[in-house]
Amino acid sequence: MQAALLNEIEQTIDRLVPVADFNALLKSFASDKAGETSRWGQSTRLAHFMYGGRSPHIDRLAALTELLVLALDIADDLQDRDNMDRSWMKCPPELALNAVMGLLMGAIAELGRLQAEYPEERFPEPGEISQIVMHAINGQYRDLTNDMQTEQDYISVVQHKSCMLLKLAYYMGYGATPAGDDVAEQMELLAGYVGVVYQLSNDLRDVLRYDLKNDLLHRKKTLPILYLLGDDTEGRFAPIQDYYSGAMTREQFLQHKGACMAYIAESGCAEYTEVIQSLFMQKAAETLDGLPALSPWKEQFRELTLGPAGQSPMDRTEL
Repeated sequence: MQAALLNEIEQTIDRLVPVADFNALLKSFASDKAGETSRWGQSTRLAHFMYGGRSPHIDRLAALTELLVLALDIADDLQDRDNMDRSWMKCPPELALNAVMGLLMGAIAELGRLQAEYPEERFPEPGEISQIVMHAINGQYRDLTNDMQTEQDYISVVQHKSCMLLKLAYYMGYGATPAGDDVAEQMELLAGYVGVVYQLSNDLRDVLRYDLKNDLLHRKKTLPILYLLGDDTEGRFAPIQDYYSGAMTREQFLQHKGACMAYIAESGCAEYTEVIQSLFMQKAAETLDGLPALSPWKEQFRELTLGPAGQSPMDRTEL
């Protein structure tokens, strides 16, 4: 994250949070998030410029995008009980939960402040933002309940969860321009494709890793794991099936760790996932090519979103 954007985020927190300890806590979370290669705020800026936007408040809008995504990231980690090295996982959970509520409501309040101060200017609608966030929360519920059984279920959950964050980042930018409904439809379609590309990268990485964050240990149902669970070949690895059915405990499953990782490497799940990912990457590229957007912002947005020409989508695991 650029230092200027972090400074804008901190100024926003100062306007919203007068309680000194709470203010410092939120800034520590924002600083932690800034250590990532985060592209959410920049996505908002480029989505604004490539549709003719020239708002003097675009940096404030980009900061609000980062705060909204931060709130949802914290909530996701609290619910999944992973990423334990993050600052919000090291503080009392009730304080982290309070931070989620504060960031969500504060970002909407700050947008309302902008609309009240500059009624003659165009801004994203708070109601639309709330609806996008609510879609993401619905997707998170389905993810938490682990109700996915098929590839179609998986894609549906991703498009209601991860893809909504992209839709939010894009809307925060073009929502402050005269762009019409056709642009909104195309940008939502793009977010739906790009979100799947990135989620597949994350899910494949998390099934191939050897530590306790491996999705198999948490009985998650991601696309590569659904492939493994559906493997009805003669040489399938029974402990995975037994562990997911509840016939085997976590401790018993860990005893098969080496054999399990060897099976995964030979199973074809990585190749299958990469094929599906490539299909969504192609759809994303075609959709982006068709956007009626301005240069050079469109080209910069393409590189930010899909990466440099020739780069494998597997090399891009975060925005």
